[in-house]
Amino acid sequence: MKLLTTLMGAAAFIGASSMAFAGSHGGGATPALIFDLGGKFDKSFNESSYNGAERFREETGIEYREFELQSDAQREQALRRFAQQGNNPVVVAGFSNATAMSIVAAEFPDTDFVIIDMVVDAPNVRSVVFAEHEGSYLVGLLAAMASETDTVSFVGGMDIPLIRKFECGYFQGARAANPDVTLIGNMTGTDGSAWNNPVKGGELTMAQIEAGSGAVFAAAGGTGRGVLQAAADAGIYAIGVDSNQNYMHPGTMLTSMMKRVDVAVYNAFNDVNNGEFTTGIIAMGLAEDGVGWADDEFNADLITDEMRAAVDAARAGIIAGDIVVHDYMSDGSCPVE
Repeated sequence: MKLLTTLMGAAAFIGASSMAFAGSHGGGATPALIFDLGGKFDKSFNESSYNGAERFREETGIEYREFELQSDAQREQALRRFAQQGNNPVVVAGFSNATAMSIVAAEFPDTDFVIIDMVVDAPNVRSVVFAEHEGSYLVGLLAAMASETDTVSFVGGMDIPLIRKFECGYFQGARAANPDVTLIGNMTGTDGSAWNNPVKGGELTMAQIEAGSGAVFAAAGGTGRGVLQAAADAGIYAIGVDSNQNYMHPGTMLTSMMKRVDVAVYNAFNDVNNGEFTTGIIAMGLAEDGVGWADDEFNADLITDEMRAAVDAARAGIIAGDIVVHDYMSDGSCPVE
Protein backbone atom coordinates (compact mmCIF):
# COMPACT_ATOMS: atom_id res chain seq x y z
CA MET A 1 0.00 0.00 0.00
CA LYS A 2 1.40 3.33 -1.06
CA LEU A 3 1.73 5.81 1.76
CA LEU A 4 1.40 9.50 1.05
CA THR A 5 3.20 11.16 3.93
CA THR A 6 1.40 14.18 5.29
CA LEU A 7 2.95 17.63 5.56
CA MET A 8 3.30 17.16 9.30
CA GLY A 9 4.86 13.77 8.93
CA ALA A 10 7.34 14.91 6.29
CA ALA A 11 9.01 17.17 8.82
CA ALA A 12 10.27 14.19 10.75
CA PHE A 13 12.62 13.35 7.91
CA ILE A 14 14.43 16.72 7.94
CA GLY A 15 17.86 16.45 9.48
CA ALA A 16 17.88 12.66 9.30
CA SER A 17 20.12 10.72 6.97
CA SER A 18 18.71 10.54 3.45
CA MET A 19 17.14 7.21 2.60
CA ALA A 20 18.03 6.17 -0.96
CA PHE A 21 17.25 3.16 -3.09
CA ALA A 22 18.78 2.40 -6.45
CA GLY A 23 16.72 3.34 -9.50
CA SER A 24 16.03 0.96 -12.37
CA HIS A 25 17.38 2.99 -15.29
CA GLY A 26 20.79 2.79 -16.90
CA GLY A 27 21.12 6.42 -17.94
CA GLY A 28 20.18 8.78 -20.76
CA ALA A 29 17.81 11.45 -19.48
CA THR A 30 14.79 12.73 -21.40
CA PRO A 31 13.70 15.04 -18.59
CA ALA A 32 10.52 16.98 -17.94
CA LEU A 33 9.82 19.69 -15.37
CA ILE A 34 6.44 20.87 -14.11
CA PHE A 35 6.24 24.33 -12.52
CA ASP A 36 3.78 24.99 -9.72
CA LEU A 37 1.18 27.76 -9.63
CA GLY A 38 2.67 31.25 -9.70
CA GLY A 39 4.50 31.05 -13.01
CA LYS A 40 7.90 29.93 -14.21
CA PHE A 41 9.42 33.38 -13.79
CA ASP A 42 8.16 34.13 -10.30
CA LYS A 43 11.73 35.17 -9.30
CA SER A 44 11.41 32.68 -6.47
CA PHE A 45 10.59 28.97 -6.10
CA ASN A 46 9.59 28.14 -9.67
CA GLU A 47 12.35 30.21 -11.20
CA SER A 48 14.89 28.44 -9.05
CA SER A 49 13.75 25.09 -10.44
CA TYR A 50 13.97 26.55 -13.96
CA ASN A 51 17.55 27.66 -13.29
CA GLY A 52 18.50 24.14 -12.30
CA ALA A 53 17.00 22.72 -15.49
CA GLU A 54 18.75 25.35 -17.59
CA ARG A 55 22.09 24.55 -15.97
CA PHE A 56 21.63 20.91 -16.95
CA ARG A 57 20.68 21.83 -20.53
CA GLU A 58 23.66 24.16 -20.92
CA GLU A 59 26.14 21.60 -19.56
CA THR A 60 24.85 18.55 -21.42
CA GLY A 61 23.10 19.89 -24.50
CA ILE A 62 20.08 17.76 -23.58
CA GLU A 63 16.76 19.53 -23.96
CA TYR A 64 13.98 19.14 -21.40
CA ARG A 65 10.23 19.56 -21.63
CA GLU A 66 8.30 21.83 -19.30
CA PHE A 67 4.79 22.79 -18.30
CA GLU A 68 3.42 25.65 -16.21
CA LEU A 69 0.42 24.67 -14.13
CA GLN A 70 -2.52 27.05 -14.36
CA SER A 71 -4.89 25.16 -12.06
CA ASP A 72 -4.95 22.31 -9.56
CA ALA A 73 -6.88 20.18 -12.04
CA GLN A 74 -3.83 19.98 -14.31
CA ARG A 75 -1.49 18.34 -11.80
CA GLU A 76 -2.32 14.72 -12.51
CA GLN A 77 -2.81 15.35 -16.23
CA ALA A 78 0.63 16.91 -16.64
CA LEU A 79 2.44 14.13 -14.79
CA ARG A 80 0.64 11.42 -16.74
CA ARG A 81 1.23 13.10 -20.10
CA PHE A 82 4.98 13.34 -19.62
CA ALA A 83 5.19 9.75 -18.39
CA GLN A 84 3.13 8.50 -21.31
CA GLN A 85 5.44 10.28 -23.73
CA GLY A 86 8.51 8.63 -22.27
CA ASN A 87 10.05 11.50 -20.35
CA ASN A 88 12.44 10.48 -17.60
CA PRO A 89 12.80 11.81 -14.97
CA VAL A 90 9.59 13.75 -14.45
CA VAL A 91 10.20 16.42 -11.81
CA VAL A 92 7.51 18.47 -10.13
CA ALA A 93 8.07 21.36 -7.73
CA GLY A 94 5.53 21.88 -4.97
CA PHE A 95 3.88 19.99 -2.10
CA SER A 96 0.43 20.26 -3.71
CA ASN A 97 1.45 17.68 -6.33
CA ALA A 98 1.73 14.86 -3.80
CA THR A 99 -1.65 13.21 -4.40
CA ALA A 100 -1.23 13.33 -8.17
CA MET A 101 2.32 12.00 -7.88
CA SER A 102 1.25 9.01 -5.76
CA ILE A 103 -1.37 8.06 -8.36
CA VAL A 104 0.71 8.52 -11.51
CA ALA A 105 3.91 6.99 -10.11
CA ALA A 106 2.00 3.77 -9.45
CA GLU A 107 0.78 3.73 -13.05
CA PHE A 108 4.28 4.12 -14.50
CA PRO A 109 6.63 2.00 -12.35
CA ASP A 110 9.46 2.23 -14.90
CA THR A 111 9.54 6.05 -14.86
CA ASP A 112 11.64 7.98 -12.35
CA PHE A 113 9.73 10.76 -10.59
CA VAL A 114 10.88 13.56 -8.30
CA ILE A 115 8.74 15.71 -6.02
CA ILE A 116 10.16 18.74 -4.25
CA ASP A 117 8.79 19.89 -0.88
CA MET A 118 6.83 16.76 -0.08
CA VAL A 119 7.36 13.08 0.65
CA VAL A 120 5.67 10.42 -1.48
CA ASP A 121 6.49 6.85 -0.51
CA ALA A 122 6.83 4.92 -3.76
CA PRO A 123 9.66 2.79 -5.16
CA ASN A 124 10.18 5.06 -8.18
CA VAL A 125 9.93 8.47 -6.46
CA ARG A 126 12.66 10.69 -5.06
CA SER A 127 11.31 13.12 -2.45
CA VAL A 128 13.39 16.23 -1.79
CA VAL A 129 12.66 18.21 1.39
CA PHE A 130 14.42 21.22 2.88
CA ALA A 131 15.14 22.56 6.36
CA GLU A 132 13.63 25.94 5.59
CA HIS A 133 13.44 26.79 9.29
CA GLU A 134 17.24 26.66 9.57
CA GLY A 135 17.87 29.13 6.75
CA SER A 136 15.02 31.34 7.94
CA TYR A 137 16.60 31.49 11.40
CA LEU A 138 19.73 33.02 9.88
CA VAL A 139 17.90 35.74 7.98
CA GLY A 140 15.73 36.45 11.02
CA LEU A 141 18.86 37.09 13.02
CA LEU A 142 20.10 39.50 10.33
CA ALA A 143 16.72 41.23 10.15
CA ALA A 144 16.61 41.95 13.88
CA MET A 145 20.19 43.22 13.87
CA ALA A 146 19.52 45.52 10.91
CA SER A 147 16.07 46.83 11.81
CA GLU A 148 16.09 50.37 13.15
CA THR A 149 12.67 49.97 14.76
CA ASP A 150 13.04 46.85 16.95
CA THR A 151 10.23 45.35 14.83
CA VAL A 152 10.47 42.82 12.01
CA SER A 153 7.75 41.24 9.90
CA PHE A 154 6.90 38.34 7.63
CA VAL A 155 4.59 37.98 4.63
CA GLY A 156 3.75 34.43 3.63
CA GLY A 157 1.91 33.17 0.57
CA MET A 158 -0.63 30.42 1.10
CA ASP A 159 -1.34 29.75 4.76
CA ILE A 160 0.01 26.20 5.07
CA PRO A 161 2.35 24.47 7.53
CA LEU A 162 5.30 24.75 5.13
CA ILE A 163 5.10 28.54 5.06
CA ARG A 164 4.52 28.69 8.82
CA LYS A 165 7.80 26.79 9.01
CA PHE A 166 9.59 29.67 7.27
CA GLU A 167 7.89 32.20 9.52
CA CYS A 168 8.64 30.36 12.75
CA GLY A 169 12.32 29.90 11.93
CA TYR A 170 12.58 33.58 11.02
CA PHE A 171 10.93 34.68 14.26
CA GLN A 172 13.23 32.44 16.30
CA GLY A 173 16.31 33.95 14.70
CA ALA A 174 15.04 37.49 15.23
CA ARG A 175 14.25 36.80 18.87
CA ALA A 176 17.72 35.27 19.38
CA ALA A 177 19.32 38.47 18.13
CA ASN A 178 16.97 40.79 20.01
CA PRO A 179 14.88 39.35 22.85
CA ASP A 180 12.70 42.47 22.82
CA VAL A 181 11.96 42.50 19.08
CA THR A 182 8.32 42.86 18.02
CA LEU A 183 7.21 40.23 15.49
CA ILE A 184 4.47 40.77 12.89
CA GLY A 185 3.27 38.06 10.51
CA ASN A 186 0.63 37.89 7.79
CA MET A 187 -0.39 35.31 5.19
CA THR A 188 -1.69 36.32 1.79
CA GLY A 189 -4.46 33.76 1.39
CA THR A 190 -5.65 30.19 1.71
CA ASP A 191 -5.63 28.97 -1.90
CA GLY A 192 -3.25 28.86 -4.87
CA SER A 193 -3.88 32.48 -5.84
CA ALA A 194 -1.87 33.51 -2.77
CA TRP A 195 1.33 32.70 -4.66
CA ASN A 196 0.75 35.30 -7.36
CA ASN A 197 -0.84 38.39 -5.81
CA PRO A 198 1.87 41.08 -5.61
CA VAL A 199 -0.72 43.82 -5.05
CA LYS A 200 -1.95 42.23 -1.85
CA GLY A 201 1.63 41.46 -0.86
CA GLY A 202 2.44 45.15 -1.13
CA GLU A 203 -0.66 46.12 0.86
CA LEU A 204 0.22 43.74 3.68
CA THR A 205 3.75 45.07 3.77
CA MET A 206 2.61 48.69 3.94
CA ALA A 207 0.36 47.83 6.88
CA GLN A 208 3.30 46.18 8.60
CA ILE A 209 5.48 49.22 7.98
CA GLU A 210 2.79 51.43 9.47
CA ALA A 211 2.89 49.14 12.52
CA GLY A 212 6.63 49.73 12.84
CA SER A 213 8.36 47.04 10.80
CA GLY A 214 11.93 47.86 9.86
CA ALA A 215 12.62 44.63 7.97
CA VAL A 216 10.30 42.22 6.16
CA PHE A 217 10.82 38.66 4.94
CA ALA A 218 8.69 37.45 2.03
CA ALA A 219 8.07 33.73 1.51
CA ALA A 220 5.24 34.06 -0.96
CA GLY A 221 6.29 33.12 -4.49
CA GLY A 222 5.29 35.75 -7.04
CA THR A 223 3.43 37.68 -4.34
CA GLY A 224 6.84 38.49 -2.89
CA ARG A 225 7.51 40.93 -5.74
CA GLY A 226 4.97 43.27 -4.22
CA VAL A 227 6.46 42.84 -0.76
CA LEU A 228 9.97 43.69 -1.91
CA GLN A 229 8.74 46.66 -3.94
CA ALA A 230 6.75 48.10 -1.03
CA ALA A 231 9.77 47.77 1.24
CA ALA A 232 11.97 49.53 -1.32
CA ASP A 233 9.45 52.34 -1.73
CA ALA A 234 9.30 52.85 2.03
CA GLY A 235 13.06 52.53 2.51
CA ILE A 236 13.01 49.56 4.90
CA TYR A 237 14.96 46.33 4.59
CA ALA A 238 13.54 43.35 2.73
CA ILE A 239 14.56 39.70 2.53
CA GLY A 240 13.93 37.55 -0.53
CA VAL A 241 13.37 33.81 -0.67
CA ASP A 242 14.32 30.65 -2.59
CA SER A 243 16.28 32.37 -5.38
CA ASN A 244 18.83 35.11 -4.74
CA GLN A 245 16.68 38.23 -5.08
CA ASN A 246 19.29 40.70 -3.80
CA TYR A 247 19.65 42.29 -7.24
CA MET A 248 16.01 43.37 -7.41
CA HIS A 249 16.27 46.41 -5.12
CA PRO A 250 19.90 47.11 -4.21
CA GLY A 251 20.12 49.23 -1.09
CA THR A 252 17.07 47.79 0.63
CA MET A 253 17.52 44.06 -0.04
CA LEU A 254 19.20 42.91 3.15
CA THR A 255 19.63 39.34 1.90
CA SER A 256 17.72 36.36 0.51
CA MET A 257 17.01 33.02 2.18
CA MET A 258 18.37 30.62 -0.39
CA LYS A 259 16.54 27.33 -0.88
CA ARG A 260 18.42 25.31 -3.46
CA VAL A 261 15.54 24.00 -5.51
CA ASP A 262 17.80 24.52 -8.51
CA VAL A 263 20.26 21.99 -7.12
CA ALA A 264 17.47 19.47 -6.52
CA VAL A 265 16.30 19.72 -10.14
CA TYR A 266 19.81 19.69 -11.59
CA ASN A 267 20.80 16.65 -9.54
CA ALA A 268 17.68 14.74 -10.57
CA PHE A 269 18.27 15.34 -14.28
CA ASN A 270 21.98 14.64 -13.99
CA ASP A 271 21.58 11.48 -11.92
CA VAL A 272 19.22 9.88 -14.43
CA ASN A 273 21.48 10.92 -17.30
CA ASN A 274 24.47 9.30 -15.58
CA GLY A 275 22.59 6.18 -14.54
CA GLU A 276 22.95 7.11 -10.87
CA PHE A 277 19.38 7.96 -9.93
CA THR A 278 18.20 6.93 -6.48
CA THR A 279 14.79 7.13 -4.90
CA GLY A 280 13.74 7.75 -1.31
CA ILE A 281 14.11 10.87 0.77
CA ILE A 282 16.76 13.52 0.21
CA ALA A 283 16.92 16.04 3.09
CA MET A 284 18.73 19.34 2.45
CA GLY A 285 19.53 21.69 5.35
CA LEU A 286 22.39 23.96 6.34
CA ALA A 287 24.80 21.04 6.65
CA GLU A 288 24.07 20.02 3.04
CA ASP A 289 24.10 23.62 1.73
CA GLY A 290 20.46 23.11 0.83
CA VAL A 291 19.50 26.39 2.53
CA GLY A 292 21.44 29.50 3.46
CA TRP A 293 21.64 33.26 3.00
CA ALA A 294 22.78 35.32 0.02
CA ASP A 295 25.92 37.42 0.50
CA ASP A 296 27.00 39.26 -2.65
CA GLU A 297 27.87 42.62 -4.15
CA PHE A 298 24.27 43.82 -3.95
CA ASN A 299 24.04 43.65 -0.15
CA ALA A 300 27.73 43.95 0.78
CA ASP A 301 27.25 47.46 2.17
CA LEU A 302 24.33 46.37 4.35
CA ILE A 303 25.96 43.47 6.19
CA THR A 304 28.35 44.59 8.91
CA ASP A 305 31.24 42.53 10.22
CA GLU A 306 29.27 42.01 13.43
CA MET A 307 26.26 40.70 11.51
CA ARG A 308 28.34 38.39 9.37
CA ALA A 309 30.11 36.99 12.42
CA ALA A 310 26.80 36.45 14.20
CA VAL A 311 25.21 34.60 11.31
CA ASP A 312 28.32 32.50 10.73
CA ALA A 313 28.33 31.50 14.40
CA ALA A 314 24.62 30.66 14.27
CA ARG A 315 25.08 28.54 11.16
CA ALA A 316 27.90 26.60 12.80
CA GLY A 317 25.85 26.19 15.98
CA ILE A 318 22.86 24.80 14.11
CA ILE A 319 24.97 22.34 12.13
CA ALA A 320 26.73 21.20 15.32
CA GLY A 321 23.42 20.80 17.16
CA ASP A 322 24.24 23.45 19.74
CA ILE A 323 21.38 25.61 18.44
CA VAL A 324 18.09 23.80 17.86
CA VAL A 325 15.63 25.61 15.61
CA HIS A 326 12.10 24.42 16.23
CA ASP A 327 10.38 23.02 13.14
CA TYR A 328 6.77 24.22 13.00
CA MET A 329 5.81 21.18 10.94
CA SER A 330 6.86 18.80 13.69
CA ASP A 331 3.93 19.76 15.92
CA GLY A 332 2.08 22.68 14.36
CA SER A 333 3.34 25.19 16.89
CA CYS A 334 5.93 27.94 17.17
CA PRO A 335 7.69 28.79 20.45
CA VAL A 336 7.81 32.50 19.61
CA GLU A 337 4.93 34.61 18.32
